[in-house]
Amino acid sequence: MSGILEDLRILLLEDEFLIAMDVEQLCLDHGAVSVVAARSVDDVGDDLEFDAAILDLLLSGVSTFDFAARLKDAGKPFIFASGYTDDAEVSQRFPGVTMVGKPYAGNDLVEAVAAACGRMPLSRSA
Repeated sequence: MSGILEDLRILLLEDEFLIAMDVEQLCLDHGAVSVVAARSVDDVGDDLEFDAAILDLLLSGVSTFDFAARLKDAGKPFIFASGYTDDAEVSQRFPGVTMVGKPYAGNDLVEAVAAACGRMPLSRSA
């Protein structure tokens, strides 16, 4: 599976430091050229210079839905990775966007990002 994220620049919105470190290394191990981790949407600002994003649903209690809508409007592929997997609003507002539930297996996350970028079909509902 090495290289499935080859040359991708990935934005990671995750407020848990250890999870962010693990996801960053996982993406780099699978070929991503860079992973920028941010703990809040404000940390990202207007910079959309990345190829794909991994978004936690809540960052310190603040929803990432508005930022996800910005990504959708900009045509940026993204997935959600969250412990809050029952949220019906996700499937209503973002049909077709994969939700990977925490705790997740690394391959599930990597495959979901690759599928969002059109690099492979998503083999199952993550």
